[in-house]
Amino acid sequence: MNKPLVSIITPVYNSAEFLSETIESIQNQTYKNWQLLLVDDCSKDNSADIIRKFQKDDGRIKYIKLAKNSGAAVSRNEGIKNAEGRFIAFVDSDDLWDRVKLETQVEYMLKNNIGFTFTSYRYMREDGTKTNKVARAPEKIDYEGLLKNTIIGCSTVVIDREIVGNFEMPLVRRGQDTATWLQILKKEKYAYGIYEDLVNYRLVGNSISSNKIKALKRTWNTYRNVEHLSLPKSMYVFCFYVFNAIKKRI
Repeated sequence: MNKPLVSIITPVYNSAEFLSETIESIQNQTYKNWQLLLVDDCSKDNSADIIRKFQKDDGRIKYIKLAKNSGAAVSRNEGIKNAEGRFIAFVDSDDLWDRVKLETQVEYMLKNNIGFTFTSYRYMREDGTKTNKVARAPEKIDYEGLLKNTIIGCSTVVIDREIVGNFEMPLVRRGQDTATWLQILKKEKYAYGIYEDLVNYRLVGNSISSNKIKALKRTWNTYRNVEHLSLPKSMYVFCFYVFNAIKKRI
């Protein structure tokens, strides 16, 4: 049986420092039927040169450049629009995949007829050294559970469009990934977690996600302006979110 194509989507903005490592972690996958769509959000560094160098030697790598700087949601949606695969996966331009990540996830999904999975991920320092801290994926999570615990790492997600259908990310500058998973979980009952930590998540000092205050504001904005939760419901789930965020970092 031919293995289905996986379209991997990576937004790129001034990502030259870590981009080569990320691309190499994709090329090292034991699962070989993939395409990597690198969407350049008008980078000012030499990210485009790095991509073209890899593209020259690997036809599975696609370069897409946006006409103007538009943010990660637009970049990911442009990738989704150009994706040819049955499966959609995401990886950020500074994260790394374990070499069996795709094989483990896709085989699990095909065997169990599952449309939405994510994995545990391990934190690594900016220099690439791994820490002992792992954000451990639960066996499954539903819409209400995800409101209380944003445990799904974007770089860990794989979605089967034959089951879930077509989707796109809400056009918000921050938190569009969690907002997307919430959208999908309104149709799909569960997202299923894989226990193994198959992604290394890089803690970069000046990254959006490293700023805790911004993360809190981002989540609150998702509750109120994307999910349109009432104020009492937002406050209720936000308390759980803060508790789980602290627990995840300890």
